[in-house]
Amino acid sequence: MKNIIVLATVLLFTLTSFAQKAPTNPEKFLTSLSAHCGKAYKGQVVSPNVPADFKDKELIMRVISCKADEVKISFFVGEDLSRTWIYTLVEGKVKLKHDHRHKDGTPDDITMYGGTATNTGFADMQFFPSDQQTVDMMSSIAGNVWWVTINDNIYTYNLKRVDKTSFFSVSFDLSTPVATDKMPW
Repeated sequence: MKNIIVLATVLLFTLTSFAQKAPTNPEKFLTSLSAHCGKAYKGQVVSPNVPADFKDKELIMRVISCKADEVKISFFVGEDLSRTWIYTLVEGKVKLKHDHRHKDGTPDDITMYGGTATNTGFADMQFFPSDQQTVDMMSSIAGNVWWVTINDNIYTYNLKRVDKTSFFSVSFDLSTPVATDKMPW
């Protein structure tokens, strides 16, 4: 009888272990972002051509909001506080939207563009092709693909327009948080 109880206990433990599913790559990706909640980091453009509106400006990312299924990261370019990246878990995939605001907090005419990953991606990298909402808003960026990477020391935000040879990439040093009181508009 004692053996049956032990066997039943082992079986119950095994079944319980299987019922607790391992986190998916999109969940791991959001968890990695959330690990930096409330922190800010300096960055720099690492692609060959620096856009004119980024030249000689301080670049800071600040992880401003973290939930199990959504992380918001503000991206400050000098005194321009208009940009926030919103990562959301939707049906097992990560969605990236770009929230652009005016100084008074109202939405820009061009806002909430982006895309949803077409697959589960990697725990440390996700790809976002332009979605239909984005194409309807700005047909000229139908070929945009964004990708974001994160590891213990570096976060990168990248953009490639498949009809162009150039690309944009900004890298942030996650090993050294910075103090800032900036908040998005």
